[in-house]
Amino acid sequence: MKTDIILAGVGGQGILSIASCIGVSAMHENLYVKQSELHGMSQRGGAVQSHFRLSDKPVYSDQIPLGEADIILSVEPMEALRYLPWLSAEGMVVTDSTPFINIPNYPEPETITAEIKKLKKHVLVDANSLATEIKSPKSANIVMLGAASKYLQVSFKSLENALEEIFKTKGAAVIDVNKQALNLGREYAEKYICG
Repeated sequence: MKTDIILAGVGGQGILSIASCIGVSAMHENLYVKQSELHGMSQRGGAVQSHFRLSDKPVYSDQIPLGEADIILSVEPMEALRYLPWLSAEGMVVTDSTPFINIPNYPEPETITAEIKKLKKHVLVDANSLATEIKSPKSANIVMLGAASKYLQVSFKSLENALEEIFKTKGAAVIDVNKQALNLGREYAEKYICG
């Protein structure tokens, strides 16, 4: 069994934290992991993407071929659309609906949303609003991880444990709010109906 994931977003949106959480979870479940470096501008506002591959068998390449990704997990909607050529015919797009308008000719957000809704399998999440509900706007990336969690090859409990491990130096309050964010995203995705 394998899961190939494209992680996409904009610099400063927490893609690295998502990748770390999935990676720690996978290692605790004795899965093989390959991840390409985060490509794109490392500065805040530049496009960022990474290929992330999980399997119960050895993985020899960190690059996902075109048309082979099982999931595009994006914290920015236009970035989700940018990587559609990598998505398999049965693949799932899980993306934040809130645009990060960082270019002068950014398309109308309604146009992007309409394109995402045309996809056979998608979950469109207003992660910023959900994160704001728990007074933690910075945890929108973890809301997105929660929304994608039911499609990943790792257990939800492993993701919670990974959050504890990753954020342990930041204290119990940070761990708790990130667990809340993870749960909010999962609950939202379980109720979401495509289309």
